[in-house]
Amino acid sequence: MSTAARRILLVEDDAHIADLLTLHLRDEGLEVVHCARGDEGLAQLERGGWDALVLDLMLPGVDGLEICRRARAMTRYVPVIIISARSSEVQRILGLELGADDYLAKPFSVLELVARVRALLRRVDALAQNARLEAGSLSIAGLNIDPVAREARLRGQRLDLTPREFDLLYFFARQPGKVFSRSELLDAVWGYQHEGYEHTVNTHINRLRAKVEADPTQPALILTVWGRGYKFAAEAEGTSS
Repeated sequence: MSTAARRILLVEDDAHIADLLTLHLRDEGLEVVHCARGDEGLAQLERGGWDALVLDLMLPGVDGLEICRRARAMTRYVPVIIISARSSEVQRILGLELGADDYLAKPFSVLELVARVRALLRRVDALAQNARLEAGSLSIAGLNIDPVAREARLRGQRLDLTPREFDLLYFFARQPGKVFSRSELLDAVWGYQHEGYEHTVNTHINRLRAKVEADPTQPALILTVWGRGYKFAAEAEGTSS
């Protein structure tokens, strides 16, 4: 993947962290624009043309959660990584619920953050390529999934999915009956493998079940295979091109 033309918007009010991230991201051939205030970051975001957004939560002007909300209301999908001193599980889940693709609690490794940005860019490239190749929608077990519009419906009702929930559902639905470990899901859907982050998969699967299962406590679609991982249970009804 060529990263020469990729544009990263960094919204972070800590000058030291911002300087380090800018230096390392530029070393990867990425163009970085830094904003220290939330209102300035939001104005830059709305100008468009960004390939990823790296976003602090506690910002002067406009907070990071509002910026994340506005990013997800835009037509063009922009990957979002939240970086925050708010390290509680509640804050992490809130950020993910608002549509963030990833969440790193401070203090974090700058090299890990750079690796996650690169993984997100690779994933977006792969998803775009797959959507172009497949073009058609996938129908399975009452679900209709459109990879181009990035929209999923269950028995005709549109599902309110975050970007990562959509990716996870689409990945499962394309391969019914196949068991995936949490590490395999991290690598395929998140684009990286990090020991200790498997709980992220559990969290997303639980939230996805709450949206697609008639009874999330007794799932019929996304099944746990004890000791091995997870699988999508239904047989495909077919695809339409």
